Amino acid sequence: MNILMVIFGLVAILSVFGTVQGFKERNILSIVFNVASVVIFGGFTIATIIYAGYPPVLEK
Repeated sequence: MNILMVIFGLVAILSVFGTVQGFKERNILSIVFNVASVVIFGGFTIATIIYAGYPPVLEK
């Protein structure tokens, strides 16, 4: 689950850069999809950190 959290976090960060680029180019569709990606993948990342902790706690 740790690697998945890192991947989701990177996707969320790259989506933030995509959102900024969408504002520069005034591309509404790009802004909408990038903001949605930030919310979804950022939410998954934060929920995983809250639920499993960082580093994740291994159950016995």
